This record gives sequence, C-alpha cells and structure tokens, in this order.
Amino acid sequence: MKARTIVSVAVSACVALVACACGPEKSKVDAEAKSSQPSATSRAEDPSATPSVSAGSKKPSAEPADGRSMPRTKEGAIQRYEQFLHAVGREDLDTVCEVAGPAAKKAQDEGLGPCTSTFVVTFQMISPAQKKALQTATVDPQRVAVRTPAKVEVPTEAVRASASFSEDELGSGTLEYLKDNWYITD
Repeated sequence: MKARTIVSVAVSACVALVACACGPEKSKVDAEAKSSQPSATSRAEDPSATPSVSAGSKKPSAEPADGRSMPRTKEGAIQRYEQFLHAVGREDLDTVCEVAGPAAKKAQDEGLGPCTSTFVVTFQMISPAQKKALQTATVDPQRVAVRTPAKVEVPTEAVRASASFSEDELGSGTLEYLKDNWYITD
C-alpha cells in the first residue's frame, strides 16, 4: 500500500463526517481551527489552498533540511521522508503538505479534497503514542529501494520508531526528485 493510503483514509473519514451532518462549512471551520493550533512552526492558512509541487516556495519547518533542498541521492530521499514523518508526528500541516504535495494533488484531483483538509483528519486517526514515535522516527537505508536515480520507495518496514505501524496505518512512500527536492508522489 502506498502513501496515498493515508490520504485515502483521511478523506474517507471526512466523507463520513460530512454524511453525519457536519457539513462542508463546519468541516472547513474545524480544519482551519486545527491547522491554526499553536506549534513551533505552524501558521494559520486557508484550508482550501491547493498543494502542488510549486508549494516548495513555502519554507518547511526546520527538520534536517532546514528548508533547503535535499541532494538527489538515496540519503537525501531518506532525510526528506524522515522530515515528513517528523512533521506528521508534530501535526505540522505546512511541512506535511509541502513534502506530500504531488501525492496530495493526485488525491485531490480524484475528488478526495485538499491536503490541508485530509491530513487534519489523518492527524486525528494517529494515536498520541504513534505521533510521539513519528517525531523521532528514522528510516533504515537497507530497506529503501532505489528505482531510478530520481525515484525511491520507502516501505513501511523501513520506518524505525518506538511505536509500531501497520501497512494500513502508515503505508509505503514513493519519493521522486522534482524541482530540486524529493517529494512524495505516491
């Protein structure tokens, strides 16, 4: 299962909430309230913003890259994926949507909603212990598959954390080197 699983699960939850009379206006307000909760790097942002590869103009939070591009290497892809995992653990919506922008855009084009809405729901589906574990999670380089110099796959089994994650909970990630950085594309 791919990283899009996270987005799919989140969107399914959104649909269920809307079906339970939460309506799109309330969901939008809830998403905005969630995305503006205080954190070291959060900024209030319009939840209807469309993530894309060009979202790289936003400065991601200071993870190992400190906002800089990662090198076009397996190690660079691993650092970028770890940046994503740590951001999920911190509920850092800006960084999550920046790194997963291309995959989130595909999901949105398939009718699943924007990243800023779907990941708010995803954050709610991850237990506090799992979130804490993701904040320091690492990736085992031996388990990362290099498909091409610009494409790598990170299976769920490669993620090393103090909590366990199933394929359904975390999913595998495909990263591609686009516009001078690694992005989750599937």
